[in-house]
Amino acid sequence: MTDRGDDLTAGLSGALTSEGHRLMARVYFADTDFTGVVYHARYLEFLERGRSDFLRLAGVHHTELADGKHGEKLSWVVRRMEIDFRQPARIDDIITVDTRVERISGARIFMVQQLTRQGELLVAANVEAAIIGASGKPRRFPREWAAAFLRQPE
Repeated sequence: MTDRGDDLTAGLSGALTSEGHRLMARVYFADTDFTGVVYHARYLEFLERGRSDFLRLAGVHHTELADGKHGEKLSWVVRRMEIDFRQPARIDDIITVDTRVERISGARIFMVQQLTRQGELLVAANVEAAIIGASGKPRRFPREWAAAFLRQPE
């Protein structure tokens, strides 16, 4: 039964690429405003999905962090985000969310993300995220995570 579930979710998390991660998503009615274009805050959700699925495929699972698998309960927080809205996405568009790690420093990870539609750049974002413990204090990136995020798939 588990195998069948794995078959049903194959590709749901996108795929690791030579530069990072790629996720395809459809724009639904609920993503748009009254003009039929994607509401600006919804782009944050598409970007979040890209980052979350990248982490999942790289072997870092939110549920394991929350369960304390790494010695204590950990969570991700976005510390800073810079977004450049270039072109709007519209209902039923298929968009591509590309995510790559620029660098890792201590407890912080710096990611570059792009949302495109058939190669046309819609949104560009620079994201600084961090890992924090239950107390809210930053925690260093485990070495194995850095290797997973910065590796180049063959």
